[in-house]
Amino acid sequence: MPMENGYNEVSGVVNGSKYSYEDVQRIAQSVLDRVKCRPHIGIICGSGLGGLAEVLGDKEIIQYEDIEGFPVSTVPGHAGRLVFGSLQGKQVVLMQGRAHLYEGYDVHKIILPVRVMKLMEVRILFVTNAAGGINQDFNVGDIMIIKDHFNMPGFAAVNPLVGPNDDRFGPRFPPASQCYSYRLRKLIQETGEKLGMKDFIQNGVYCFLGGPSFETVTECRFLKVAGVDATGMSTVPEVLVANHCGMEVCGISLITNKCVMDYDSKQVANHEEVLETGEKRAKDMQQLISTVVADL
Repeated sequence: MPMENGYNEVSGVVNGSKYSYEDVQRIAQSVLDRVKCRPHIGIICGSGLGGLAEVLGDKEIIQYEDIEGFPVSTVPGHAGRLVFGSLQGKQVVLMQGRAHLYEGYDVHKIILPVRVMKLMEVRILFVTNAAGGINQDFNVGDIMIIKDHFNMPGFAAVNPLVGPNDDRFGPRFPPASQCYSYRLRKLIQETGEKLGMKDFIQNGVYCFLGGPSFETVTECRFLKVAGVDATGMSTVPEVLVANHCGMEVCGISLITNKCVMDYDSKQVANHEEVLETGEKRAKDMQQLISTVVADL
């Protein structure tokens, strides 16, 4: 039901439209008023990857439910809190968990945290996720640097930039061909090689699907023909908005399972496997991102 300020908890919008610049500005300031940290680097952690928060120094924590308008995570492996602190001497804000379309959230609500980070003066955004491997040369446990994405829901106008545009956020028609920073991709690749991770560092194209059901065999085969290397149920909405508002973005997928390509296969995807793989590779992901942050 609508709240007094016109915010509708179900649709995730304000006064019948998406969050205004002033709404986001107010929310960002309310968050900053509660912490000492002034971050310029943001990190969004996907399923099972929130352990990076444990290595932050001088931690300050705010639960999503205590922030006006923030979507609350309902999925196992997503703690649902903002963690501020120091990582390799840099001030960062880390999202332990995110919201998804399949949880019933409006796409404009999903991306609210990114715009809040932007107005907190976050300039660089790392986005991580757990993904299924479409590329059959990828192995479970591989870390894929995202070089481009395929926004499948976007074909039906499920895009966080749909609706009136406020030029204070970004341009009406932003280019999306360079969403993923070449500088950061190169830095992740070089850092991974220096850390001895060359054998399981990949580069590829990520496809966003709505979920919550995992892909059918036919869908996986279609994505393979389309040039997709990995697929998941998140990331692209946040990246589109970060790109729109001028943030430098680096996307990283952890390959947690191989997508089924054979109609007669007895193999099935499951969320437990996703979390298990995330736990096994968590320290490598933490080391990789921490080292890159130190070099920025």
